[in-house]
Amino acid sequence: MSTSSSLLCQIEAGIAWITLNRPDQRNALDIPGLRQLHGLLERCQDDPAVRVVVLGGSGRSFCAGADLAEWAEAEARGALESYGWTETAHALMSCLHSLDKPTIAAINGTAVGAGMDLALCCDLRVAGQSARFKAGYTGMAYSPDAGASWHLPRLIGSEQAKRLLFLDELWSAERALAAGLVGEVCADEQLHATVGELAGRLANGPTFAFAQTKRLLRESAERDLPAQLAAELAAGLLCGRSTDGAEALRAATEKRPPRFIGR
Repeated sequence: MSTSSSLLCQIEAGIAWITLNRPDQRNALDIPGLRQLHGLLERCQDDPAVRVVVLGGSGRSFCAGADLAEWAEAEARGALESYGWTETAHALMSCLHSLDKPTIAAINGTAVGAGMDLALCCDLRVAGQSARFKAGYTGMAYSPDAGASWHLPRLIGSEQAKRLLFLDELWSAERALAAGLVGEVCADEQLHATVGELAGRLANGPTFAFAQTKRLLRESAERDLPAQLAAELAAGLLCGRSTDGAEALRAATEKRPPRFIGR
């Protein structure tokens, strides 16, 4: 799988380790980087060797959000509203959020603005103790533009979301854990190992069933209970007919651990 110097990817044991690699810019997202990451995620979606995607950042930051130097250049030429950063970011966030395969954000250092939103689009979030979270939008006299206004109320509730967005507070990893913004905090030096253990459990699991579960959860807010029950029935039939479904039943009757292949 091809990568560039600003975006690294290594596939090991079914896990795609994707690393934002612009440490001097604190892994800020410019338009080329957004497009490269989007394309890489689409290739991960189509690659049967990839069963889990882990997203991290090099250096001391997870991601500082939008590349403000690129924004300033666009403003200088009178193209801030038309040069396409927001639309490109939205396409990336939609791709990450809708990926069939489980996704984990391994958050080291700061996650600001669209960088925080990138983590929010992942299914699971593990933070090192040095991680810090900041919306960054109202501090720049701006409103959320990469999904924070959708994810935050669902993850941490309306009041906490407003506090983080209105007051532009800098939240520690422990504060984020207490609020429900992340699911786990570990020592910085244990971040890779902790995420690797979690990703390994997912990679060895029934990833076809995970994909159906992700879709059910993602679409549940759009349905009433009868419609959701009907969707669960349809997804359950697909899972029951899958190779993993047959393997799970055989393993249960043979009293052995199942060996899932994701189909």
